[in-house]
Amino acid sequence: MNKSASRELVFKLLYSLEIQKESDLEQFELFCETNEIEDRNTKEYMKEIITQVKNHEQEIEELISKNLKSGWNIKRISKINITLLKLAICEMLYKNLPYKIVINEVVELAKSYGEDSSPMFINGVLASIIKQNNM
Repeated sequence: MNKSASRELVFKLLYSLEIQKESDLEQFELFCETNEIEDRNTKEYMKEIITQVKNHEQEIEELISKNLKSGWNIKRISKINITLLKLAICEMLYKNLPYKIVINEVVELAKSYGEDSSPMFINGVLASIIKQNNM
């Protein structure tokens, strides 16, 4: 499975974890079973991302909050957009993946799963984070 497909799967899993708030391990196993994910590399990648997002969730959310426009707060962001932002930040900061690729692919996911304004919103927040962190 290619990285784009894996990224889409991990987005869906992170989103379900964001909504359901059940045990991460139980959700992971059920998600893999339901989506017939058997590829070991894909499963490892998904586990890594979930673990990193959960381990650094407060730090990631603070980073998002600092880079929102005036008058915005993190609670105003849709679950889909917050999930996409967490995924992108995790991949850029903790997996050291090239930010241009990560942003491009997350914006494409936003076009498919988010609202009409999601791609521009996500691109703006991530661009601000990149500028702030000199990436």
